[in-house]
Amino acid sequence: MYQTDPPRPAKETLPTMYDLPSEYPEDSGLPDEFHLFQPQLLRETFCPPNYPAEEVFVATDLNLYYDLRHTLWYKRPDWFAAVGVSRLYEQQNLRLSYVIWQEGVAPFVVVELLSPGTEKEDLGQTLREINQPPTKWEVYERILRVPYYIVFDRYTDKLQVFQLVADRYSEFDLSTPRVWMPGLELGLGLWQGSYQGIERLWLRWYDASGNWLPTPLERESQRANRLAAQLRELGVNPDEL
Repeated sequence: MYQTDPPRPAKETLPTMYDLPSEYPEDSGLPDEFHLFQPQLLRETFCPPNYPAEEVFVATDLNLYYDLRHTLWYKRPDWFAAVGVSRLYEQQNLRLSYVIWQEGVAPFVVVELLSPGTEKEDLGQTLREINQPPTKWEVYERILRVPYYIVFDRYTDKLQVFQLVADRYSEFDLSTPRVWMPGLELGLGLWQGSYQGIERLWLRWYDASGNWLPTPLERESQRANRLAAQLRELGVNPDEL
């Protein structure tokens, strides 16, 4: 194909979200319950105050296409968030995948939940084989340059946080299992509590005051409690209404 002058737009020459596969039949089976609930809690409590909701995109187990020279190469993070990008693809459609050369914005934070079979790759302990795609670590650190890479092992409750410093990831020395992200005006840490009826340590977002951000269900409960308190101050028993 001859180069045109001016060059044709990437959207005319490169595959779009609609052209690329959103899933592969040979992929491994469905996630376990933790891989369903933990990303859901992260999504429900991710509310960066310095970005409007329509400029925040959160994804779970979604194909992330990252190399326009190898358009079928992808990674599938357990959870990631991009900010400063439209919540909807081209402001109108739900995404089938996240295509870097179409979006123009890399994820700000990626979370991987360790499994015995993926631990080495998630932690950058595997070597890239010749003529094979780069590892997750290489993609997040060197290609996408994701500012924060979070790894959580639910079997040992170990949290590891890596921040991009210059051109390499540097691991935080966590005195407490929390990390503040100034670019989001949010922090991420381990919370002991019950979610979906399961009591354990969960990854959860917190605000500048150190308060855990509530889920929609918790917000409804808080509003109901406030209303009940106001009624009692007026001498009305809300339980009798």
